[in-house]
Amino acid sequence: MTQIRYSASTHVGLKRKVNEDSILALPDQRIWVVADGMGGHEGGDFSSQAVVDSVAMIDPTLPPVGLLHALRDTLARSHELILKESEARGGLTMGTTVVTFAIAEDHFATFWAGDSRLYRLQGGVLDMLTTDHSVVAAFVMAGEMTWDEAEHHPQSNAVTRAVGVGDELELEKIRGEILPGDRFLLCSDGLTKYATFGILERVLSEEPIETVTERLQQIALDGGGADNISIIVIDVI
Repeated sequence: MTQIRYSASTHVGLKRKVNEDSILALPDQRIWVVADGMGGHEGGDFSSQAVVDSVAMIDPTLPPVGLLHALRDTLARSHELILKESEARGGLTMGTTVVTFAIAEDHFATFWAGDSRLYRLQGGVLDMLTTDHSVVAAFVMAGEMTWDEAEHHPQSNAVTRAVGVGDELELEKIRGEILPGDRFLLCSDGLTKYATFGILERVLSEEPIETVTERLQQIALDGGGADNISIIVIDVI
C-alpha cells in the first residue's frame, strides 16, 4: 500500500470573526476535504461543516471503489441537507465550495465544486489540477488573464458551482496516477489570494511536511489574511 504523510491547518484569518472553512483528514480511509462556506456566519460555517461531518461518516471498511462512490453520494446528500436548511432559515443563501482528495491503490480521485483547489508538485514542477468554477475562470480559460491575476479581479469571489446552491449538485471529477515523491495541496481561496503560483511552487518544493502548512498559512496572514485560510498538504512516499 502506498505510504503517505500529511499536514493540515485552518485559520480564521485577520478580518473575519467566524471561520466558515472546514477541513477533514481521514488517513485510514485516505480521504481529505477542504470546504469553504458561503453565506456569512449564519450559513457558511453550517454548510462547510455539514459536508465534512457527512464525509466523516463514510464506512471505513468499504473497498477503495466503494469509498469513491460513497464520497460522491455523501456530497450529494450534503447538498440536499444544505438546501433544506436554507429553506428552514427563510431562503437564506448558503452553500460551500468543496475539494476532496482520495487515494485508491496507486491512483487518486478528486471531486470538486467552486474555487477551492487541488495542486500537484511532481519533479519540482507545480500543476493546478482543478479548474475553478467561477466567473473569472472564463477569462483565464480564454487566455485573457492568469490565475494569479484572476485572484485580484473584482468578481474573484463569484463562484458558479457550490454544494447547497442550485437544484442539482454539479461536481467535477478528475483522477490520475500517484507516484512516490508527489506532493498534493488542497486549499481554499484564502491562501491563493496571497500566494501566487510561483510562491506555492517554491514553498512546496522547499518546506518539509512538518512545517509546510504553517509556512503557507503565514504567507496568507502576512499578505492581509482577509479571508479564512485552509490548507492540506499530502506527501506520497
